[in-house]
Amino acid sequence: MPTAARVLLVSLLLVLGAAPVAVAADGWSVAPSGGGRPSFYAEGAPGAVLQDVVSVTNRSSRAVTVRLSGSGVSVVFAKSRVRVPGRTRADVPFTVRASGDRGGEIVARDQDGHRATVPIRLRAGVAALSALTVEHVVVHGDRITYDLVNRGTTALVPRLAVRADGLFGRVLDRAPRTLPVRLAPGRRLRLTEPWRGHPALDAVDVRLTVTADGGARDTATASARFVPWGAVAGVAGAVAAGGAPLLVRRRRRRTSEFASRSPDAEVELTGAVA
Repeated sequence: MPTAARVLLVSLLLVLGAAPVAVAADGWSVAPSGGGRPSFYAEGAPGAVLQDVVSVTNRSSRAVTVRLSGSGVSVVFAKSRVRVPGRTRADVPFTVRASGDRGGEIVARDQDGHRATVPIRLRAGVAALSALTVEHVVVHGDRITYDLVNRGTTALVPRLAVRADGLFGRVLDRAPRTLPVRLAPGRRLRLTEPWRGHPALDAVDVRLTVTADGGARDTATASARFVPWGAVAGVAGAVAAGGAPLLVRRRRRRTSEFASRSPDAEVELTGAVA
């Protein structure tokens, strides 16, 4: 091995061997498992369960019983009370739950009251997630209402595209445009899209597509029927008014025919029973 490589290897071993170890007065010590770590450090999403191992090393010739606990952080040990024979090491797994950025320590106490600690640092990192949904789309004549919901972990500035297809083709096509809102994570917002030039008589399918930075995208649809009820009512009224004179004329004609018959004329009573 080259001289420079040997020097680097020896230096690295010295650094690792010099990592701080919490030593109690009775010849035992506690430290992160694996060596070379002065303290515990764990990072994860909020609520995630993080795992590590603490080592209790007994350098004395007699057995020692150590109790483990957490201070400042909630630590669950696989075994909180461990008996370590002389010149033996015990590795104890433990878990902690990420819940914000906080610090604490693992505390070890033996049967004689001697105490040793190892720092522990937790960081709850939030993964960046861009996600949204479009919900409750409803067409109200000259406007379209809908809900936007931020389902991710980052604030969003959404972009909206609107399209509507009728019985005879496309009746509305609005290119994506940035909405004047900033949607915080978890927030729901009710919005309105004006549609003053909607068809007077048609059946349409409306599609709303919303996008945002980070790959967020969602689409929602709604159907609507446009009927000019005022014109329909006017036509119906005109038909009703035009039919009245015809009915009167038909009634007058029947009355004249009956009056022109002689009193002795035979009248057939179809279905009558004598």
